[in-house]
Amino acid sequence: MTDTTPLIRIRDLHFRRGERVIFNGVDLDIFPGGITAIMGPSGTGKTTLLQLIGGQLKPTRGTVEVDGQPVHELRRSALYALRRKMGMLFQNGALLTDMNVFENIAYPIREHTELPESMIRTLVLMKLEAVGLRGARALMPNQLSCGMARRVALARGIALDPMIMMYDEPFTGQDPISMGVLVRLIRSLNEAMGLTSIIVSHDIAETCEIADMIYLLAEGRVVAKGSLPELQQHESAWARQFLNGEPDGPVPFHYPAADLAEDLLTMTGT
Repeated sequence: MTDTTPLIRIRDLHFRRGERVIFNGVDLDIFPGGITAIMGPSGTGKTTLLQLIGGQLKPTRGTVEVDGQPVHELRRSALYALRRKMGMLFQNGALLTDMNVFENIAYPIREHTELPESMIRTLVLMKLEAVGLRGARALMPNQLSCGMARRVALARGIALDPMIMMYDEPFTGQDPISMGVLVRLIRSLNEAMGLTSIIVSHDIAETCEIADMIYLLAEGRVVAKGSLPELQQHESAWARQFLNGEPDGPVPFHYPAADLAEDLLTMTGT
């Protein structure tokens, strides 16, 4: 990551759902050509951050800029044009179940371009070759293993040669072999296509293996950032608990409750 100008620039980001505060002043930079990991305990808004970057949600306060454009202020046509530069790998793959593998990948190309079918076929086969599944093009989604489905979804995500690729929990539910394949694919595709990648994940070892920068979110803010060695030496108790998998700490083991002795002596209620 040699470019010093962020491709995605987030400043003083506030976001809430009803009374619940999700972000409370997040500052975050994502630089072109690198792989940035967004990590943290469950419920800290990692997927919500991807939705804010993609313009599905608008901040309560603050700015989200992608390629110099304030996403939350764009008109619909400009937002859709920007989204065509973004690829997304959803946690569940989100393949269209009534289309085979080939048609799933061809769908966004047909929707957003006027290319002839011969060129669409070439592009689809090239994307499938990149993820090792050109021979599976006639299979239906229900014939795919979990790992294969995730790779097909990745091929669809890069179908339009995006500028930014976002991964929402890409390693969830994968066996060790499939996980290793995805780790290798994310890194190799990022380098081969000149992508800027954002990974939301709980899988510390796999994500940190390929991430150039890691942001750790907790309590609505960035509590630590840096490379894995830098985070391992970070003074934040949040960073230590998350990276070491400690059962108690800033994220408490016990849900807030009355004193145990007092609770045991209470004769009524639950």
